Amino acid sequence: MTTNLLRSPVEAIHSELGATLGEFGGWHMPIQYPTGVVAEHNAVRTAVGIFDVSHLGKLGVTGPGAAEFVNRCLSNDLNRIGPGQAQYTLCCNDDGGVVDDLIAYLDAADSVLLIPNAANSREVFGLLATTAPLELVLADRHTELAMFAVQGPASPGLLAALGIPAELDYMSNVLTKIDIGGRGRPIRVCRTGYTGERGYELIVSSGDAAPVFSLLVDAARQLGGLPVGLGARDTLRTEMGYPLHGQDLSPRISPVQAGASWAVGWNKPEFFGRAALLAERAAGPTRRLWGLRATGRGVPRPHLPVMAQDRQVGQTTSGTFSPTLKTGIALALLDTDAALVPGAPVTVDVRGRPLPCEVVKPPFVKSHVRG
Repeated sequence: MTTNLLRSPVEAIHSELGATLGEFGGWHMPIQYPTGVVAEHNAVRTAVGIFDVSHLGKLGVTGPGAAEFVNRCLSNDLNRIGPGQAQYTLCCNDDGGVVDDLIAYLDAADSVLLIPNAANSREVFGLLATTAPLELVLADRHTELAMFAVQGPASPGLLAALGIPAELDYMSNVLTKIDIGGRGRPIRVCRTGYTGERGYELIVSSGDAAPVFSLLVDAARQLGGLPVGLGARDTLRTEMGYPLHGQDLSPRISPVQAGASWAVGWNKPEFFGRAALLAERAAGPTRRLWGLRATGRGVPRPHLPVMAQDRQVGQTTSGTFSPTLKTGIALALLDTDAALVPGAPVTVDVRGRPLPCEVVKPPFVKSHVRG
């Protein structure tokens, strides 16, 4: 049933384009278009793809000391960046598990925009609201704003064709305008993404969403690109080893286990889950996230046993077919006492059939996010 799901402001356009729509994070979103997941995946790797990611949360934190407050709550050190920059960070629980991973856009000392995952937006908002000083304003802008991703090597040319600034440093953003019918409308351009390609994420008001999305799709087709659904978004991010919350990160999977220690400001005096994470870091995690590449025929899927040395040594967390490598790939939490290293052989139990794989350190394909 989809009656209680939130709807993208451009759902009608998805339907016109023939998209297969389904539930994701409490939203009714496009999973794929008639072109199919593989074609959409390849369009992003070779040209450009347009994603509707309006399901992602948008939480505004404003008022005196807003950035300082966010820095006391979330894992990464917001002091490492300046206004106009963005940062990947984590909201952890007291046990060190990950409530959510998100992007923080620092506009000023008194203004931060947070982009959590759709399913966790309310929980993150609630955790921040319970500790926020009275002088701060926390605004849930989830449905007020729409968000689109423009990803692929042709993405700078696409933005330039629409008069949108593209020459931004990685993990930076700018507030500007886009021409819609002769009128300049506000748009936030962010040099971020979830595909491993050079790309951008654009944030506009929901009222401007339909004309902006149509402009993006039309411009992408001129460059050999396609609209892209969440199916290809998953294959693209898995090739890069990017974690998906609820699978590779979760309230029971810490950043130390998931290889995301780089997103923790270890020298900060305060953030959610600090004591537990410091203890785990000192003791060493009992499991770590690795990549697996199939060396036999078959595709690993999430939550399958990983076997080595005649025993189970872990479990897959994500798994898919890689259109780029044309083989199965997976992310897996593996026991540290198994002492597995890149190149080590393992098998994944795919419904009773052993699938030979080798351990690899992600990403599976070369990153072009800074190119």
